[in-house]
Amino acid sequence: MGKVKCAIIGSGNIGTDLMIKILRYSDILEMSVMVGIDPTSDGVARAKRMDVATTHEGVDGLIAMEEFKEIAIIFDATSAKAHLYNYDRIKAFPNKQMIDLTPAAVGPYLIPPVNSSAIEDVDNVNMVTCGGQATIPMVAAVSRVAKVHYGEIVASIASKSAGPGTRANIDEFTETTSDAIEKVGGAERGKAIIVLNPAEPPLIMRDTVLTLSEQADKDAIRKSIADMAAEVQKYVPGYRLHQEVQFDDIPEDKPVFIEGLGYRHGLKTMVLLEVEGAGHYLPAYAGNLDIMTSAAKATAEKIALMKYQTA
Repeated sequence: MGKVKCAIIGSGNIGTDLMIKILRYSDILEMSVMVGIDPTSDGVARAKRMDVATTHEGVDGLIAMEEFKEIAIIFDATSAKAHLYNYDRIKAFPNKQMIDLTPAAVGPYLIPPVNSSAIEDVDNVNMVTCGGQATIPMVAAVSRVAKVHYGEIVASIASKSAGPGTRANIDEFTETTSDAIEKVGGAERGKAIIVLNPAEPPLIMRDTVLTLSEQADKDAIRKSIADMAAEVQKYVPGYRLHQEVQFDDIPEDKPVFIEGLGYRHGLKTMVLLEVEGAGHYLPAYAGNLDIMTSAAKATAEKIALMKYQTA
């Protein structure tokens, strides 16, 4: 079977790391065009050195290229605002699939081990956020054992791994992740917090996941979490539990107040995670970027097999 051609819009950290992953490690995807807006960006320069066609004229430059006709999958690694324009231009062309790595959330949320069926019959899927990719699988793992009233995640990333795009999208990060905790993770109410850690030397991505659910078998929850972590590790080897899962019973006579839900009691579950990057383009501490690009690559490969590859 021939490889499926793809393009990346956004020649920053995320786009460049994704390009390298595709070039080096995908048997299904073929890197066709790297799209930027700065002709001096490192991502565009690297693409040229790796014999990948480039344009520094954004999505309009991509559409004008001869290569565009054969491109099936287009990754957007720009910003939430830019994605609205990019998708508006691309959707006019048939048989083009967009994979959105911004928090724009135009298409349905996609967390590979949780809801891969969301890629069917849509031309745009949203990869949520780095924090969402790391933590929502854990909320979903609890949800498949017990009803989750509330899910809260705190994503701590090295300040050095947060580029201009990430910093410009902080509000969208929290809103999109909170929404996906509910829609994909299965929580009645979700909340997301991001922390940019300025520590030197930079620390790898750390995530805390808290859920309040109905009472359930703790061993069943532990197993569900371990199984889900193993699924994520298939495409992000540096994803792991930092400590054992912790539980706390919230008795009926001492409930906690959850905004929008009122008082709830049940089982509190805490999952502590860390994500170490593969170091393909950026240092290992940038696990927040690695999990996004790895999830996007895994999603694109599944889409390619489902929609585009023929024997």
